[in-house]
Amino acid sequence: MISRQPTGERILLEELPDRWRGLREAGPVRYDETQGVWQVVDHETVATVLADPATYSSDLSALAPTQSDFETFRQGNFVGMDPPEHRKLRTLVSQAFTPRVVQGLGPRIEAVCARLLDEVADRDRFDLVDALAYPLPIIVIAELLGIPAEEHRLFQEWASVLFGGDQLGEAPDMADLERALEAIAPTVREMNGYMLDHIRARRAHPGEDLTSRLIAAEVDGVRLADQEMVGFVALLLVAGHITTTALLGNAVVTFDRHPGTDAALRADPARIPAAVEEVLRWLPPFPELGRRVTRPVVLGGHEIPADSLLMAHLGAANRDPARFAAPDVLDVTRNPNPHLTFGHGIHFCFGAPLARLEARIALRKLHERFRILAIPSYEDIAYQNPAVIIGVRQLPVEVGRP
Repeated sequence: MISRQPTGERILLEELPDRWRGLREAGPVRYDETQGVWQVVDHETVATVLADPATYSSDLSALAPTQSDFETFRQGNFVGMDPPEHRKLRTLVSQAFTPRVVQGLGPRIEAVCARLLDEVADRDRFDLVDALAYPLPIIVIAELLGIPAEEHRLFQEWASVLFGGDQLGEAPDMADLERALEAIAPTVREMNGYMLDHIRARRAHPGEDLTSRLIAAEVDGVRLADQEMVGFVALLLVAGHITTTALLGNAVVTFDRHPGTDAALRADPARIPAAVEEVLRWLPPFPELGRRVTRPVVLGGHEIPADSLLMAHLGAANRDPARFAAPDVLDVTRNPNPHLTFGHGIHFCFGAPLARLEARIALRKLHERFRILAIPSYEDIAYQNPAVIIGVRQLPVEVGRP
């Protein structure tokens, strides 16, 4: 039998919407003097900002702290680039990482889910993050890149350091960021060297993996340089791993906090894709996107000078009552659901199809494997640092089998 303790109210995921509501109440555009940034919080203006890379640049290198090891990754990380460099790299990568490639991963994702859940088959209680949400996307990405199975643990170790957020507070300043970069640098250096070696090995002996396809990709006689491929792999580790981990954990917590939701999805599994989109709207893993203002602009009645740092707040925009009916109500049948969690415009998240596919399959597999999936104590949940990502580090669950 599943036992439940009284609901604890020390729930970080539940506190965030109140913060976002407070941001919206202060107006669609405001200046945060504490952090020295402009904040945009309504859906229409956030979408406008994200759709105009000429005015709102993704290249923040002039405003952010620098560190030599991280600079090597910037060469292939087109999330931080503007056209035409962005278009060139994204076009090249798109030749290798196609929608067909992602959809073809479905059977393998199902098999990985089954194997991971087999490992907790004899337990009535386990940590969902350790058992499934964390290893699943890491294994899928590593296999996709042609990384040997015995080395998958490296990816888990790297991701743990890169996204732990242990060096940061909830409102980090530039000095905090500089210290965090220095602390993470050795891991970045190790990852960079490993991936360069892997790419060179694939150049000598191509296979059927994504790394080999990236090497072969060509547009107008231009191919990806080795370091550009390393930067893309680092990006894929973010887009294809940590988003899925956060999404799965957030989904299980959110469904548990809304009685009847999990039962409704079990009764009609066809609702799972829409439910995944609602969780993405409800708790975006990365709630803010930074942009550098390239020229003086007037936005929301405010004059914003050039080279200002502007934060497009996806979490607040996703709860905008002007765009969503009953925005503070979880509706797993919501349709349409034009959330901005994966961005908008040319920088729409490259890893979105993979994250969606993994989440849909994993939730379905959990329902097939366990008759009941519940959180016995909210006090036992450990949360990620929201300055890095919105999600859970530890999520103990109790299960009942058919």
